[in-house]
Amino acid sequence: MEHFKLRLAASRMLAPSVRHLAFEREDGAPFAFVPGQFIQIHFHYDDGKPTKRSYSVGTIGDGSGSVRQLEIAVSYVEGGAATALLSQLDEGGTVEASGPFGRFCLMDADANARYLFVATGTGVTPFRAMLPKIRELTATRGCTFALVYGARSETELLYGDEFEAFAREVPGFSFHPCFSRVPRAVPRPHDRNGRVQVALGELAPNATTDIAYLCGNPDMVDESFAMLKTAGLGVPQIRREKYISSR
Repeated sequence: MEHFKLRLAASRMLAPSVRHLAFEREDGAPFAFVPGQFIQIHFHYDDGKPTKRSYSVGTIGDGSGSVRQLEIAVSYVEGGAATALLSQLDEGGTVEASGPFGRFCLMDADANARYLFVATGTGVTPFRAMLPKIRELTATRGCTFALVYGARSETELLYGDEFEAFAREVPGFSFHPCFSRVPRAVPRPHDRNGRVQVALGELAPNATTDIAYLCGNPDMVDESFAMLKTAGLGVPQIRREKYISSR
């Protein structure tokens, strides 16, 4: 784990309230991480009190274990201190950061046949970073991956086109968008209306073949965890990371 300064290289809006930020280390060094890990952005409240916020790294690397750009997705929280900082950060602006942290990663010791990924909101970001590893594992181990992603509407389906394209390229990967409020105007074959549990149930979780990764809204994580437990999966087969919005 290191402390370093990041300079904003580029940004774009992914959704009306979610911004994609691409940083580079100010010292020019590459950033080493394992897909699934996160960084912390350090800053101060108006009263000078130090604080920090955690963001999963979403960069799609080349398999070397290090990247030149460190990409995150930031969901805006009304009145949030991090929102005030990161929503107004211009290209060339800098922030203090540390990392990487976390163990929400694909494990080389796994011997399962299928992975079930379930995400909501910016909780899909670590799965984006895992795409090169997913491609490798489908080829070397023959395992399959299903990503169930919940959003209120198509405009909030972060990186949806990228996951759709990856599913077309990699036969062992499938993408299952779930729309809890507004269905897609032109539905696609794997679209489902409702919460992520709809698609997760259709995938028929199986304790003998599956390992699940849950990331996003705490209620979704808890409900999906309970559903998987009922299906027979043990706690070691269910890996969780909760995203909590903080001011």
